[in-house]
Amino acid sequence: MAASPLRYDAIILGAGLVGMAAAVALAGRHARTPLSVALVDARAPEGFATAQADGRASAIAESSRRMLDAMGVWDAIAPNAQPIERIEVLDGRLDETGRPVLLRFEEATFENAPSAHMVENRHLYRTLYDTIAASPSVTLRTGQAASSFAFDGALARIGLADGTELAAPLVVAADGRNSPARQAAGLATVGWSYEQNGLVATVEHERTHGGVAVEQFLPAGPFAILPLPGGHHSSLVWTEKAAEAERLMALDDEGYTRELQRRFGGRLGAVKPVGPRHSYPLAMHVAKDYVAPRLALIGDAAHVLHPLAGLGFNLGLRDVAALAQEVVETARLGLDHGALDTLERYQRWRRFDTLKVAAMTDGLNRLFSNDNPLLRILRDQGLAMVDHIGPLKGFFMRQAAGVEGSQPRLLAGDPV
Repeated sequence: MAASPLRYDAIILGAGLVGMAAAVALAGRHARTPLSVALVDARAPEGFATAQADGRASAIAESSRRMLDAMGVWDAIAPNAQPIERIEVLDGRLDETGRPVLLRFEEATFENAPSAHMVENRHLYRTLYDTIAASPSVTLRTGQAASSFAFDGALARIGLADGTELAAPLVVAADGRNSPARQAAGLATVGWSYEQNGLVATVEHERTHGGVAVEQFLPAGPFAILPLPGGHHSSLVWTEKAAEAERLMALDDEGYTRELQRRFGGRLGAVKPVGPRHSYPLAMHVAKDYVAPRLALIGDAAHVLHPLAGLGFNLGLRDVAALAQEVVETARLGLDHGALDTLERYQRWRRFDTLKVAAMTDGLNRLFSNDNPLLRILRDQGLAMVDHIGPLKGFFMRQAAGVEGSQPRLLAGDPV
């Protein structure tokens, strides 16, 4: 006789940053009504907290910082966070000297807090993992993949590779851009590849960054210099055509440093890479539906966008905040928190915001990833115009900080 499935209130597939954030939101010690959660991943998430596993850094928008604070994890993250004091936007060519700053966001604060902080992903992984490991309401089911999916009936059932079966009213898919759960549920996506790669590295530079984040639009794509704690280290998000990215990744340290210096243009003095390099293919895809019976998509399972705006993790946290609010409120009333009407309320929270950001990032990438002289004149004039219109600059900063419009409680800093 087959063993009975192990019962939980929710099963989260994927122990990346967004999946772990969902587990903390639903079952962490700061949740007012914690649910029992199984967190499933084929990998061991305690190994994610290294530069070798993930060399990226995330811009934590102010609304996301408030959410992490409400979840009880920001105090542990804060010592490794660099406030962004200013943002500068440039448009230029690779070997062009004296690239002018066309758009500058200065003193971008909300209630005396910076609009964003830069944090290396390894610190986010470590804090979220430690919080989950200490939670009596979270069971880690890691080291084996989900091998079967059934979303019909009153309980979803997830089979693991070792034959264990899990059951819950709700499955949360945070299992990445190629989400097996999304595919098993027959949820389609729309999107395309950019035929670009994002190169990621941490660099040490001679001059202090002063908390300034720089977005340089070069013909191959954006080149972002994002400040890290200490003043002399920055994280790079460097967009190149796929073939050129392959060439750059194959260079020795001396050649790679030379290419970096060309793009920095001397603004921070001598630079050198520290730690490993990473390269990721860039694409955009958005799920046509974020929900199905007993299933909700979050993070990359629901949407993958170009990283030029630095909003990827923030959009995932917005998903978590909206889903947690709908699910926990329903469960608190003793109702079915995995029912389709509950999940459709989550979808209404998130679909328009995601499509708006997707259209913005796709349009900016297409507008700036070229060296068309006429387009360059028009976009430079447009950036300069925005720079002189205070209310318009304020609108863009509020959008980036995620403090505009109606928000789930977690994004306002209140527990669910």
